[in-house]
Amino acid sequence: MTMLLTEIELRRENRVFEGTGGRSEENRGCGFEPAFLDNETRQIYLSRFADGRPAPCHLLDGLRDEVVVARDGRGRVAATKASLVAGFLRCGEFYTRDQAVAALAP
Repeated sequence: MTMLLTEIELRRENRVFEGTGGRSEENRGCGFEPAFLDNETRQIYLSRFADGRPAPCHLLDGLRDEVVVARDGRGRVAATKASLVAGFLRCGEFYTRDQAVAALAP
């Protein structure tokens, strides 16, 4: 079964990558911007607040409708397409969390 991307999954990923450089708080100073890659379309989406402003961390609410599969009763994004992956954009290139960790390794 393919997992949809949810806030719960983003929190889990943040716990897994804590202290490695695979989180926004740890790699922002090295030019990494939180972003999402749709592995189906290869489209990259920068993380944004619901009002469109750039977000400092991975947020689902600013994603475009084409990747959203469920919203809660308040209209907030509850889940995205399973093909969406959280990662980072740096110098025009997408990095998965693992790739960001490797890029920051000494």
